Amino acid sequence: MDFVESTVEADGERLACTVVEPSAPARPLTALLMHGAGSGDRHRCLPLARELASAGCRSVVFDFAGHGASSGTLGELSLARRARQARAVLERHAPVGPLLLVGFSMSGQTVADLVRMPELGVRTRVIGLCAPAAYAHEARELPFAAPEFTNTLRTEGSWRSSTAFETFAAFGGRAVLVLPETDGVIPAGVTHALDAALGSQRLASGAPASYARLVLPGADHLLGRWLGERPEECARVAAALLAGTG
Repeated sequence: MDFVESTVEADGERLACTVVEPSAPARPLTALLMHGAGSGDRHRCLPLARELASAGCRSVVFDFAGHGASSGTLGELSLARRARQARAVLERHAPVGPLLLVGFSMSGQTVADLVRMPELGVRTRVIGLCAPAAYAHEARELPFAAPEFTNTLRTEGSWRSSTAFETFAAFGGRAVLVLPETDGVIPAGVTHALDAALGSQRLASGAPASYARLVLPGADHLLGRWLGERPEECARVAAALLAGTG
């Protein structure tokens, strides 16, 4: 496989990207893998991107502004800006064709935000949510460094107003929920609500095979790092994401 480095100008920032091109493309999908918050960067997603590419799926990873090799300040980033930056990366590296969207932690919300965009929602065939988060709708435009952002997150049950739940319940493609055995970051209520939203329509339509829920024994919230240290588990997650896409 080949690794192609590039930068994408987006949302006033310069974003560092890596495209992993499979040696023998065998699937019509392009996968976009998005890291979480804090110290996360695109390198956390590369092990899974390599597994997808080895199975014939072109994969794209990038650093959000304020992370890794991208420009910008983390405190000025917001959920809305994350979605705009991810869309810009897709416009550059996957302007057409079906998509596989994978989000770790905070990027679970970013996956939902992308699927809500009509031009991307119709192209998305598979979503993968790895230890995903969901955030209050009121927090969408707030910079992460703003006290209002922190106060919103600390308000008990504020996550219930997230648009992620209705978006995932209405999503008609394949969904894979990947959970660690122990998650000290994401409230259990968020995980249960996402699980219910992802499974509701599929079970009602009689198509449970379009939803897979994987629990990784011994894993913690930092699934990207954990998968990078366990090739067999990483391959298992990749296989779940690509099931039925050949």
